[in-house]
Amino acid sequence: MKDNFFRRPACRKSGDAAINSAAAQGKMFSREDLRKLIVPLLIEQLLLMLVGMVDTIMVSRAGEAAISGVSIVNDINALIIQLLAALAGGGAVCVTQYLGNHDEEDTRLASSQLVMITAVISSLIAVFNLVLYRQILDVLYGSVDTDVMEAARIYFRITALSFPFLGIYNSGTALFRSMNKTDVTMRVSILMNTINIAGNYLGVYILNQGVAGVAWPTLISRVAASFIIICLAFNRGNSIYIEWSKIFRWSRPILRKILAIAVPNGTENGLFQLGKILVSIIVATYGTSQIAANGVMNSLSTLNYTSECAMELAVVTVIGVCVGAGDYDQADDYTHRMIRLSYYLVIANNVIVFLITPFALKLYHLGPETERLSFTLIILDCIFIAIQHPPAFVLPCCLRAAGDATYTMLVGVISMFLCRVGGSYILGTLFGMGVIGTKLAWYIDWQARIIFFVRRYRSGKWKLYRLVDKK
Repeated sequence: MKDNFFRRPACRKSGDAAINSAAAQGKMFSREDLRKLIVPLLIEQLLLMLVGMVDTIMVSRAGEAAISGVSIVNDINALIIQLLAALAGGGAVCVTQYLGNHDEEDTRLASSQLVMITAVISSLIAVFNLVLYRQILDVLYGSVDTDVMEAARIYFRITALSFPFLGIYNSGTALFRSMNKTDVTMRVSILMNTINIAGNYLGVYILNQGVAGVAWPTLISRVAASFIIICLAFNRGNSIYIEWSKIFRWSRPILRKILAIAVPNGTENGLFQLGKILVSIIVATYGTSQIAANGVMNSLSTLNYTSECAMELAVVTVIGVCVGAGDYDQADDYTHRMIRLSYYLVIANNVIVFLITPFALKLYHLGPETERLSFTLIILDCIFIAIQHPPAFVLPCCLRAAGDATYTMLVGVISMFLCRVGGSYILGTLFGMGVIGTKLAWYIDWQARIIFFVRRYRSGKWKLYRLVDKK
């Protein structure tokens, strides 16, 4: 990745001292700091992606209707996951900026308030979905076959119970990432995913529970992980920790700052996922084979995004701390470094996925046409993710970490509906390209994002949205 792709705007200097082991060199993060931050995130994200893929592989034993049912619910669940991740992300930006500003009291208050507001919102979301899951599925996917709908209802009802625990888990992991202790989140993730995989095997292969056999382990694993991560977050030996007295407070200034990032980010992510649901509704009109191929692609191609997801999380810590310290020279420098590193990782990542795809598809027990279509979709993703994803998705995370969340929301939402949803209908339905057409619309959407986010970065306007006051 050439440096001039992101032409550096003028930056202002800061006299702040560095805050970690790179202080002697005047750097916020040394190479070792970045390694300790990113490597556990890569492992954690790989495990997360693999478990999602294993869910689909195991449930494929129950047939393509089961795969399709899990697939369409996962599109809805991903919307909820994105909303909860956005809330945790808003908290992480706020916490890292306070940390960079050396404000220990407000760092603890922001951390505790994040746990509180996440628990409240995720519980409300769970109740809503448990009460209306039938109506939601009927409105969105009423045209699918009866056996697909029955599988979807079972999976949705059980996984909705896990949302409060997932929200709490996300807030806990956001805090540990903010203090560069991603090794802790990695270990908890390993435990959570071990429980999930073992439960899947028991539920599907031993108890023959089909869709329910992969849904219950998801719930149990999230309950266990949320309990562990929050218990660890109370440890006063950490640079960031939560306190009961601060959890049960209602601090409007702190919540306003968290929500200043979380609301635009959640709106963007939520509408982004809604757009994916609308695309899946379009795909649902193409028949069971194309629905199944789309579901397998969504499952297996998650491996394509492993490195990118890790980098999106890492840049929040790095850029957030730099901006909190008021050092925009370093924020600019680390943005360049993280984008370049993202390219190296994503290319290696997608070459590996390309090589294993023919063998991985054999695990899904697909018909010849579905397997051929799945292969085509995954290879397209390997190519375009390696080319487009770092500037389309890692760069806006840098902007959000600086507090510039409204702009990224507007670009993401407009591009999603004009390019992805509109393009999917035009290419997939009107031009008769089917699910291949919907994927091409994704790549058009990504290119539009690149154009606007690179322009924003070059303008330097992202430096005007710092959340915390200078101490």
